[in-house]
Amino acid sequence: MATAEQALDALAPLVDAGSGRSLLELGWLRQVRVQNRRVVLQLALPSFASSQRDRIATATRQALLALDTIDDVQIEVGQPAPPSSGPIGGAGHGSGGHGQLPERQPIPGVGTVIAVSSGKGGVGKSTVAVNLACALAASGLRVGLLDADIYGPNAPTMLGVADRTPEVRGGGNEQILVPIDCHGLAMVSMGLLIQENQPVIWRGPMLNGIIRQFLYQVDWGERDVLIVDLPPGTGDVQLSLAQAVPMAGVIIVTTPQKVSLQDARRGLAMFLQMGITVLGVVENMTAFIPPDLPDRRYAIFGSGGGQLLADEADVPLLAQLPLELAVQQGGDSGEPAVLSAPGSPTAQAFDALAQQLRQRCGLETALT
Repeated sequence: MATAEQALDALAPLVDAGSGRSLLELGWLRQVRVQNRRVVLQLALPSFASSQRDRIATATRQALLALDTIDDVQIEVGQPAPPSSGPIGGAGHGSGGHGQLPERQPIPGVGTVIAVSSGKGGVGKSTVAVNLACALAASGLRVGLLDADIYGPNAPTMLGVADRTPEVRGGGNEQILVPIDCHGLAMVSMGLLIQENQPVIWRGPMLNGIIRQFLYQVDWGERDVLIVDLPPGTGDVQLSLAQAVPMAGVIIVTTPQKVSLQDARRGLAMFLQMGITVLGVVENMTAFIPPDLPDRRYAIFGSGGGQLLADEADVPLLAQLPLELAVQQGGDSGEPAVLSAPGSPTAQAFDALAQQLRQRCGLETALT
């Protein structure tokens, strides 16, 4: 299977007809990623180069389809890159070989950023992000939660604040969003800014814009850690976050099921290719615990999948979370399981996960 690195190598010879400079160096071809046997990338031309659009698009398709492992090329239209910018979404090509991504900008007042990701929907990624944030806050840390799942923002419902609207200060480019305080967290979500049944129909540039606003135009205050709930898959939101802000790392959520593992592998590989630390794997829905038989365990989605994924990537298996009624009830009632059922196996597993992350990310010092 082709990699983003191979796609970038194929694009390296393409140049601007006027200056002779590499299109990757100019940032006109960017956000290059490989999905199965398809390459997806952005073509972001300044107005003075618009006459080259068809030539560049044709040359880009030909260069990529020349790879034996590529069957399709999808070219998206992006916003023009600033003259000094480099390629976004992959390494550039310069005199020394592959260049560096644009410098990441820390969030004022935020110490550590941890992302929670999954290869597919329905594996409980948001449940993990919300309960982990609550567990970290219960341990004494100052915690923020950014619900970056733009298309499916569930955190407001899970935290019981779907009916609240955050305050907005200032105007224009100086607007600052004030997070919602709930369960000891400071939380921001697209779900707080749109009506309940309103769909979000956005593509690359708009998604990048809202993610940057959530990062840098929110009054996060002083936070020891910011948990970011990413959308499933390997799309623009993941790329925007990875390029914008320095992260301690990402957690990959999967179930033991084979289909879930296949998608989780792709997501994990994307972060590794982008140079983002994978902190480990969390296996959700490891076993069902009947409420009337708390000593029983039923592996209804199979077993061993999380450990297999962790072993393949040489990262730790951070947690195996059971499937309990308390999780469903907590998510629907707005009282996460770590708070509503603190003695449950689920809550205990999340507490242990929080403890591991405090140690791995150096958050123990924040408690002293």
